[in-house]
Amino acid sequence: MSHQHLSIPRGPFDLAADLYLPDAFDTAHSHAAVVLSTPGSSVKEQIGANYASRLRDSGLAALVFDPAHQGRSGGEPRDLEDPYRRGEDISYAIDALTLVPGIDPDRIGILGICAGGGYAVHTARTDHRIKAVGTVVAADMGAAFRGFAPNGPAAALDELAEARTREVLDGQRNRVNWLPDTLEDAAAAGITDIDTTQAITYYRTSRGHSPHSTNRRLARSDSLILGYDAFAQVEELLTQPLAVVLAGRKGSTGSYEMGMRLWAMAPNPVDLYVVEGAGHYEMYDVPEYIDRAIARLVPFYREHLSVATPGRVGGHWRNG
Repeated sequence: MSHQHLSIPRGPFDLAADLYLPDAFDTAHSHAAVVLSTPGSSVKEQIGANYASRLRDSGLAALVFDPAHQGRSGGEPRDLEDPYRRGEDISYAIDALTLVPGIDPDRIGILGICAGGGYAVHTARTDHRIKAVGTVVAADMGAAFRGFAPNGPAAALDELAEARTREVLDGQRNRVNWLPDTLEDAAAAGITDIDTTQAITYYRTSRGHSPHSTNRRLARSDSLILGYDAFAQVEELLTQPLAVVLAGRKGSTGSYEMGMRLWAMAPNPVDLYVVEGAGHYEMYDVPEYIDRAIARLVPFYREHLSVATPGRVGGHWRNG
């Protein structure tokens, strides 16, 4: 089996997760593991699986999960994108890994991709069970949404407040698209930006489509995102070693600039790598580009997750 399905307890509901274990995994020994934090709107079978399977093939255990309220995970209301809950999801995933026989709870790292990179960094600041932080085309969702607000973020928050009042009065929750559903819809809306069209090609065609990824976001999510700062207090709190992987073609997502900002802020930056020729969304599934990122990340994780805890395996002490 390429991976195991797990249900991770998260209060009143469970997170759906997949655990990728290398062929040489032996519960009698201590192993390092990496938690995957995935892009906004994606599910575990998409980008996270592309990276988790390669980490496994390189000898590292990897855990990828659907966020609360999305995919196959529980949680109501559906399609909520709450940056703070996304961070809590990561910590619950670490809880689950701690109890897996053969996983050393002191050798757990994280890999965050796109918005998941921002969530990974934000969580690692305060959850120091994370011993090494890797990012690929990391994005600060709050900064991105504030930049997209045509009349500024404060005006956007006023509009969202009015919209939520209408929802309460009408008894209906509004959902919005992450992306146009089709390339034809994008063309009709006059959208020609290469990053947006590549995102649609990935998420909304057979190339990367999953029936569990709805392409819808609960509208009340946006006020939470607008006030979010993924890199707040990084200079003081993100003491773990950091590896940053960027796409060489900057494009309109801002992930190149955000990644460089993170690199400059971090107190313990270890490795910065630019995948030349790649665009943001090409880092999701183009084998050449993913393989180049993984080839850089695996040595980083091996070095910084290398020290086993004597006598302890999977959260349990061994006799003798």
